[in-house]
Amino acid sequence: MKIAILGTKGIPNNYGGYEQFAEYISVRLQERGHSVTVYNPSYHKFRDDYFKGVKIRRMFSPEGLLGGAANIIYDYLCLKDALSGDFDIIYEAGYHSVAPSYRWFKPKTGKKAVIITNMDGLEWKRSKWNRWIQLIIEKLEKIAVQESPFLISDNKGIQSYLKTKFNAESFYIPYGADPIHDFDRSYLSEFDIQEREYFILVARLEPENNVETIIKAHLSSDTTLPLLVVGNHATKFGRYLKSLYQSSRIRFLGGIYLKKRLDSIRHYSKIYFHGHSVGGTNPSLLEAMACQCFIVAHRNPFNESILESSAFYFDTKEDIQKVINDIDKIFDLNSKVMIANNLSKIESLYNWDIVVDQHEKLFVSLLADKKQ
Repeated sequence: MKIAILGTKGIPNNYGGYEQFAEYISVRLQERGHSVTVYNPSYHKFRDDYFKGVKIRRMFSPEGLLGGAANIIYDYLCLKDALSGDFDIIYEAGYHSVAPSYRWFKPKTGKKAVIITNMDGLEWKRSKWNRWIQLIIEKLEKIAVQESPFLISDNKGIQSYLKTKFNAESFYIPYGADPIHDFDRSYLSEFDIQEREYFILVARLEPENNVETIIKAHLSSDTTLPLLVVGNHATKFGRYLKSLYQSSRIRFLGGIYLKKRLDSIRHYSKIYFHGHSVGGTNPSLLEAMACQCFIVAHRNPFNESILESSAFYFDTKEDIQKVINDIDKIFDLNSKVMIANNLSKIESLYNWDIVVDQHEKLFVSLLADKKQ
């Protein structure tokens, strides 16, 4: 098959979840003999024409001038270019910046390629947006559902939401992760930390990821252990957090993109906090499970559908504070079973090879239906 993956900030990943997804799935589909093209914005630092056999197609993006609004122009140019090509599958990662282009190009009307949209999480609920932007994104969500020929939900909660709100059917295919068994303690010395003597959270520093709630709970608890905050803190909210919470117990490390380093410091933590509240199946959560972390997560249908009973959950700062204060007892009683259960899920449900299998079978099935 000839497959195009659109809607990301490009590969190799140096940004976030969809970029990681695009990198993993494109390389593995290419290794299976498919011709895969990933669209990269013009500002991406990777300048080669191929990444591990995957063709890179660079398209103009005015992000330096327009900020996030540039994605609407970028996605329009990518979709226009892909529709003029000879692709069998056009896979849109995310919906809100491509939805206006869907209205323009009408992808349901006899296009050669099968066009599929991965609907991501509830983007309009992100608290970083003001109410007007939330309303606009919610409208774009409706357009994407109406105009996209096929939808993918990466989480059972998202699938249920689309069915309830729009009566829209979607294929459930989660993100993936690879089980990790090789960790390197030497990375701990780079951060002056000791095994099981620190807590960690890995996230974009955005309000809906409950970073501030976790920091407040940590500072108000009895622990003397540090909390490592991994994520780009050069953002507006990141700068706010750094300026407000200046403490030797809170350490802002910025982004860590060397996977083995990040895997290792996740693995040797005492608690891995996962505060994401509006997404679907979050890649960083699956990676924490694959790294055999003891997880304390925000209570919501998306996280609960993945972790089930193999995590501790929080709704409030006080919930987190209680877990931290009792962590030695909680860890000794629960960590072994919970960690084993989560690793088993990665091996049997959320393994990248399984996820690629599911996508490949879906693509083949939809193409076969189209030819009938």
